[in-house]
Amino acid sequence: MNNLYEQDFYQWTIQQANLLKAGALSQLDIENLIEEVESMGRSEKRELVNRLTVLITHLLKWDCQPERRGRSWELMIREQRLRLSKHLKNNPSLKPVLEECIADAFELAVVKTMKETGFSEATFPESCPYTIEQIMGE
Repeated sequence: MNNLYEQDFYQWTIQQANLLKAGALSQLDIENLIEEVESMGRSEKRELVNRLTVLITHLLKWDCQPERRGRSWELMIREQRLRLSKHLKNNPSLKPVLEECIADAFELAVVKTMKETGFSEATFPESCPYTIEQIMGE
């Protein structure tokens, strides 16, 4: 079964799903299934950090470039808040790690904002200036 996992991942997933449906638990590739399930969880957390990064980047640009504020930025912030809200609704167990994810996202958002605006790192605070409520738009 390991060969199939390494040679044709898609076929391996179909095979594992069919084995689960059939209740053939003893035939499952448990080691690789565990790895893939854990990977799926990490992926959901990465998606949370990515959503937060995009949103915090736009909040930082909104604050540091008031003269450039426009409808497109406003709508981008709104869109990201909706996407973030839906992601947390679909993955409520991520809420306890939200502050940690915000801290990670803030670091990335500062770099992204510096790249997009040309501002120096000294322009931005050392830690995220936004509360969870401000980020979520509540």
